[in-house]
Amino acid sequence: MLARHQDPIAAIATAPGRGAVGIVRVSGKNIGTLVQTLCGRQLKPREATYTAFLDSAGLAIDQGLAIYFPAPHSFTGEDVLELQAHGGPVVLQLLLARCLQAGAELDPVRRAPRLAGLRVALPGEFSERAFLNDKIDLAQAEAIADLIDASTEAAARSASRSLSGAFSKEIHALRDALIHLRMLVEATLDFPEEEIDFLRQADAHGQLAKLQQTLQTVLQRARQGALLREGIKVVIAGQPNAGKSSLLNALAGAELAIVTPVAGTTRDKVQQTIQIEGVPVHVIDTAGLRDSEDEVEKIGIARAWDAIEGADAVLFLHDLTRMDAVNYIADDEVIAATLAQKLPSSVPVIDVWNKADAIAAPHHEAGLTLSAKTGVGLDALRRRLLAVAGWQSAPEGVYIARERHVQALRRVDAHLLQARAHLDANAQSLDLLAEELRLAQNAVSEITGEFTSDDLLGVIFSQFCIGK
Repeated sequence: MLARHQDPIAAIATAPGRGAVGIVRVSGKNIGTLVQTLCGRQLKPREATYTAFLDSAGLAIDQGLAIYFPAPHSFTGEDVLELQAHGGPVVLQLLLARCLQAGAELDPVRRAPRLAGLRVALPGEFSERAFLNDKIDLAQAEAIADLIDASTEAAARSASRSLSGAFSKEIHALRDALIHLRMLVEATLDFPEEEIDFLRQADAHGQLAKLQQTLQTVLQRARQGALLREGIKVVIAGQPNAGKSSLLNALAGAELAIVTPVAGTTRDKVQQTIQIEGVPVHVIDTAGLRDSEDEVEKIGIARAWDAIEGADAVLFLHDLTRMDAVNYIADDEVIAATLAQKLPSSVPVIDVWNKADAIAAPHHEAGLTLSAKTGVGLDALRRRLLAVAGWQSAPEGVYIARERHVQALRRVDAHLLQARAHLDANAQSLDLLAEELRLAQNAVSEITGEFTSDDLLGVIFSQFCIGK
């Protein structure tokens, strides 16, 4: 632990603004005297008590519920005091200031500050204390933030499963299996004079194969969980008046973008997050791609290309009513060539043929045909977006995950592949096998925080809200 982890901390634990109830939270060691000072009485552990919250003159700042959680039976593993007051911002700021003031006041018995070093908590510091005191692991701590930030019901339910330990349980099972296999390999290395072949008798090949199979299952679920958390970024691109803004409005079910017959109406990107089967899809409408002398439109087109280059998928929108125009087809071909040049092969470009309602034979041999005006073909487009994102119909057991979890599991997979190669080789490769298994174990342990750096912890918890 760092030195700051020993400081008692306090913060407003509810969102900024006005509300019916607001919470001020204090966490630290031996805060009993602070409880007496603020509430004018001792509190029964883990029992809500209606009481006044007192200022330095003994007058009530407010009245509400106070709950005292003695260590270690609290969220952080330290003594915790929660003051549930009326949710006005001024009231909560007064309560927080009073906590800090009371912590600095002298205890008449000890002639020392009641709670030396009491300070305002950093973002995520309460959850960080819970992690450091082994109340939750790192994956569960991240699930707290993911539950708060969830943008869909499916994401919220999956984050709740991760918070309850579903993801961690599978990670711990992987780690334990890796440790067991490492033990066998290390035993073979430590006692080479023994005639017993530990690896053959223990079916090391079978254990490693089972490990790899289990890893693939966990990795697949983690990919699905990361998709639920992050969603996919989809950019609608194409020539002016192809119906890009109409398509955004149709997918969002609202008039978000201005739609007119005038080419170049959209000058800047317009973004809306929708959900498809619980997966967040961040849809971005962009300016029509063409050569323009208009300075404002040129800026919009440049921003469109910037958005395209950062996309997870691109909807290349074509206008079925102009497919007989030679110039239009030529311009589409230029855009297609530029997309192929600017985008990596991993980013799919989906050809979408719009305005099917305006022509007699509304089908095209390539891509998807739809009408943003009538909604025909939108369901097929939604299914295609989920398919290119790699989403599968979510089983009830999907848990939330982050990209760092996916990357860690991919490193585990790479180390296990190398371990398989060394195991298939001769006995001289056993030390290399042991090293690959050690690296695989370290990568797994990064997910739950058993093996990680302080820098990583700083990055993770700094993204939390203050008071959580």
